[in-house]
Amino acid sequence: MTDQMTDKRSRNEIIKESSRQLRGTIAEGLADVSTGAISEDDGQLTKFHGTYLQDDRDLRPERAKKKLEKAYSFMIRLRVPGGVVTPAQWLALDQIAGTYANGTLRLTTRATFQFHGIIKSNMKRTMQAIHAACLDTLAACGDVNRNVMSAANPYLSKSHKTAYDLACKISAHLLPKTGAYHEIWLDGEKVEDKSGAAAANEEPIYGVHYLPRKFKTVVAVPPDNDVDIFAHDLGFIAIIENSEVIGYNVTVGGGMAMTHGETDTFPRTADVLGFCTPEQAVDVAEKVVTVQRDWGNRELRKRARLKYTIEDRGLAAFRAELEKRLGHQLGKPKSFAFETTADVIGWRQGADKKWHLTLFIENGRVKDQTGHALRSAMREIAETRACEFVLTSNQNLILANITAEVRPQIEAILKAHGVQITTSSGLRRNSMACVALPTCGLALAESERYLPDLITALEDVLDKAGLRDADIVMRMTGCPNGCSRPYLAEIGLVGRAPGLYNLYLGGAFDGTRLNKLYAQDVDNAKILKLLDPLIVQYANERNMNERFGDFAIRAEFVTATPAGNRFHDDVELAN
Repeated sequence: MTDQMTDKRSRNEIIKESSRQLRGTIAEGLADVSTGAISEDDGQLTKFHGTYLQDDRDLRPERAKKKLEKAYSFMIRLRVPGGVVTPAQWLALDQIAGTYANGTLRLTTRATFQFHGIIKSNMKRTMQAIHAACLDTLAACGDVNRNVMSAANPYLSKSHKTAYDLACKISAHLLPKTGAYHEIWLDGEKVEDKSGAAAANEEPIYGVHYLPRKFKTVVAVPPDNDVDIFAHDLGFIAIIENSEVIGYNVTVGGGMAMTHGETDTFPRTADVLGFCTPEQAVDVAEKVVTVQRDWGNRELRKRARLKYTIEDRGLAAFRAELEKRLGHQLGKPKSFAFETTADVIGWRQGADKKWHLTLFIENGRVKDQTGHALRSAMREIAETRACEFVLTSNQNLILANITAEVRPQIEAILKAHGVQITTSSGLRRNSMACVALPTCGLALAESERYLPDLITALEDVLDKAGLRDADIVMRMTGCPNGCSRPYLAEIGLVGRAPGLYNLYLGGAFDGTRLNKLYAQDVDNAKILKLLDPLIVQYANERNMNERFGDFAIRAEFVTATPAGNRFHDDVELAN
């Protein structure tokens, strides 16, 4: 029996091992003009470089009828730790969107940018334009530590700036060291040993196999949980005393993805593992990554995230191994409290008296449309050089560091382009959707293109109930992978098939509790029929300041999640 026949590792592990540290045949594939695609193996490797091969699924039937290949293009995702870009960088990205992409910028739920619709012949030009703006896409996707998020606005206070600095340090420290990125996209010098192979020691942290699956890290500053810290593999909760960050509570083992019908996959909220000092935080991040590198499941990718490692090994065993590698014990977690996962929409003044404006960007899509020229407005504001741009994990945008003198000019630009500072309802300003159709290959149902219309219909219900301004968190995804973190929403919708969704209720407003499955395979009409009476009941029977998710449990729409931080979505419901 051959070694290949006995190798139980997933195919992706073989691809990584033989990739010469993420080089593969990507360069050759980009040069092949006979197709708009690249090979399947290279498609796995380009994820580490921040890009996915996609196609326009709306065009598949027509192109198949004409015996044409799919309408292939690439999505490119940037690495922007902490979500901060300068006005010059915003202008550069805006130009890229118009020159190479589909004319839009997409703000993601990981506080970074995505471009869609980039054809293969423009890939290197796009990557080089991103590099010219002093930005990159390395490790924005793939089996590595991805874009590190921090509390939304580093300019809000000294503590927020400290959190941002930590996010940048972790991002830089855990960045893959391979020279493949510069070689392929930027025509950099090749790094080879005497045999002509990729240098074997390029990855001191990741090694030739990298991580078993993707890895996500965030930094939070209570009382805001705007990064949804319990949804991620690794988190640092800032502990503040006398306006100083004295250290961080470390969280591990969160993750949203699951697979419909497979009960050994499930969303899970992270555990609070212990406390570390500011000086220890980067080393803690590295050692958590190395434990997952060595302990993670490399045979079954659906069970390869850190959440499953901790489920299978136990939190105590994980802590013991981590502390062994650290050479010291973590401290006992310190007390903290979160209040909300939401962004504060509108004007807000920081500790330095400068103004910061958070704009609600519906589903993160920055584009011009009739009566609402958002992209043009942002371009004109960037041209004034009057503010910094900060992306949030709720797909919103902060115009930061605005002086009192400049504020009227910013407001005038927004008004001239039809951009409202306020939103139509509390439900809308607390909503998120993933991209889904037509570009995501995993999407089972619509999300970004559907959620705005659903909310418009639900606003009629809210008006009837007197809840137009009530903050209710609603999130939608086109598949169960959970990119918009729907399993932590007070109302979550997850695609099952075209036009059909699973409806979840009962998540905590502060992001500390998963929701529960309420109804399965519901269409638009059924969603409205189900939610209408529940919203009315909430309006009539809620306690003072009671959140919808908490009421859903108290009123027994759903039960509280058993086992605390995970659930199995394996119940067929009749309603």
